[in-house]
Amino acid sequence: MQVDTTTVRGILTRTSGFLRTVTSHSLQPYRGCTFGRALCGAGCYVQHNRWLTRSAAWGSFLEARSNTAEAYSAEQPHEARWARRARGGFSIFMSSSTDPFVPQEARLGVTGRVLRAMIEQPPDELVVQTHSDGVLRSREALVELSRRCALRVHLSIESDRDRLPGLPSPACSVAARLAAAAALRTAGLRVVITVSPLLPIERPEEFFRRIADVADAVVLDHFIGGDGTPDGGRTLRTALPAAMAAVDPHSLGLDYRDRMVEVARRVMPGRVGVSVDGFAGRLLAP
Repeated sequence: MQVDTTTVRGILTRTSGFLRTVTSHSLQPYRGCTFGRALCGAGCYVQHNRWLTRSAAWGSFLEARSNTAEAYSAEQPHEARWARRARGGFSIFMSSSTDPFVPQEARLGVTGRVLRAMIEQPPDELVVQTHSDGVLRSREALVELSRRCALRVHLSIESDRDRLPGLPSPACSVAARLAAAAALRTAGLRVVITVSPLLPIERPEEFFRRIADVADAVVLDHFIGGDGTPDGGRTLRTALPAAMAAVDPHSLGLDYRDRMVEVARRVMPGRVGVSVDGFAGRLLAP
């Protein structure tokens, strides 16, 4: 694993595509992801982004943007004015291509520093997306920031299984992520479990009951449409679909997502979102 540090001129990216209806900006404290060789990295569509990978294998490198907090503080006034005028609010998704709580964050602290900068200059809304219970290291900063803006933590749990045959283990176990969700919610934070991308679920009713106990809401998102292509073409270039098909061939279609949504709504009425509407915080009623 190659780990480097760099500085950037800007850190706030105006969103487009899938994220445009979710937030006005995205923010990536790191480039590359050390979870790239874990379960979540197996189907990660970011690995096909040549500008981001720069020909390096996904999961083999991490670049820490050491001045992320300073760049945010410098950009915030201008970007906040633009977003409130053009998008109706200044909102940030952190992160869309690299988990903000990779293991190296414990040592490098890039995400922690930018959260503290946000406390001083808050956005209107912040969505923190992670696959890891490492988010608990920033619990105090998140609680403080939640008093200054609308904040929710999205914890991705793709299945009730820790692994599918032929694929690597997850970056963090299902049990550990559920426990992290419970701890964050107990601290007063709004917590959303994102079942994204939806993988085969062995015991759906039990899975969603476990989620209901620790989270405010759940979002289900299939790789079809969810990876930025209408037919899931980016994901189809990875090993993920074959592994899904080996466990449950029906899981490759949107009808499978719809069946899981029905189960989730039965267990968690009024607390279930689907695809981009769910990520944007809009829960779709039955």
